Amino acid sequence: MSTLREDWQVLVGLLPSDWEQLGRSTGAVKRLRGFHSVNNLLRTLLLHVGCGWSLRETAMQAKLAGIAEVSDVTLLNRLRQAEGWFQALCRQLWKDNGVNLQPALQEGRAVRWVDGTLVKEPGRTGGQWRIHYSLRLPTLECDQFDLTPSQGKNSGEKLGRFRLQAGELVMADAGYCNPPGIEAVKQQGAEVLGRLNPLSLPLQDRSGRAWSVLEAVKQLGRAGEMGDWPVVVPAPGGGIRGRVCGVRKSEQAIEKAQRKLTRRQQQGKAQVTAETRQYACYVLVFTTLLVRQASRRQVLESYRLRWQIELIFKRLKSIVQMGHVPKQDDHSSRAWLYGKLLVALLTQRLAREGSAISPWGYPLREETTPAPSRA
Repeated sequence: MSTLREDWQVLVGLLPSDWEQLGRSTGAVKRLRGFHSVNNLLRTLLLHVGCGWSLRETAMQAKLAGIAEVSDVTLLNRLRQAEGWFQALCRQLWKDNGVNLQPALQEGRAVRWVDGTLVKEPGRTGGQWRIHYSLRLPTLECDQFDLTPSQGKNSGEKLGRFRLQAGELVMADAGYCNPPGIEAVKQQGAEVLGRLNPLSLPLQDRSGRAWSVLEAVKQLGRAGEMGDWPVVVPAPGGGIRGRVCGVRKSEQAIEKAQRKLTRRQQQGKAQVTAETRQYACYVLVFTTLLVRQASRRQVLESYRLRWQIELIFKRLKSIVQMGHVPKQDDHSSRAWLYGKLLVALLTQRLAREGSAISPWGYPLREETTPAPSRA
């Protein structure tokens, strides 16, 4: 038990220094009925989120550990109240990890990041769900959270399920890069920016002829060389005008991408063609933003931001595979998502601290009171 307490203190040392004050200012900590301290409240919530336990099991484990004596219903209410607290902690940790969440676009444009992932609940009777969520940048506000079965009607990842506002910019990965999704965004008066998927997004030039991505990018012969090409996405309601912005990778990055393709092919996870290997030499982004709205450099820098976020969410997606999703309402589900993200960010920071040269293995805090001196 003493080892567990020590490990928890190390984890708390990775949090922002004002984490307790944030709990009170966001409304997560109004009273501590059933908990001995704010510390024990956060610890109990992270047991639920991080260990993948159900609310009932978490309440039981917290009682056995002597850190809380609450029911599963009380714990659910505490989780709902912690939404703003978890969000504020995530935002501060992201900043501490060196990620600037402000896209490199003109000021005043609302930006949101959309994604989806599968969640398999533990146990033989555990269900499989698909989470669809939208985060606003740079605040990390989760403004839409949908939970659907993993299969069946209206369960796939698509941009059409998100409610958008005119003028917004939607950033998404290659899985959303298809004509129906782009058309759904434009019908709501919004714009889209995402990794180009040449297989799912057929493109034409302005005269209506098929446009070859590989023919265009051949002119990018040196690392760092950028290109910008006007294209049209064929759609039932009429062609949608957009741009493809691209940059050639460094030789080191190309070699790494080629090794990854070879490994996936050997594992039987992908069929690698000569074209696939050619695409791996470039980063290609599609956007409906006009040149006057964003230069090609701004488009690519904004995608780079999205990739930084994706690296964090890759950890989230590995962690999120374990756990009971609170299906009672969107409020508790959003708090659960923020909690998962908080665990992922703490994992990243712990790994970074552990790789540094530090004989004690964790960051030191400034002392609030002088240490007692020994004569």
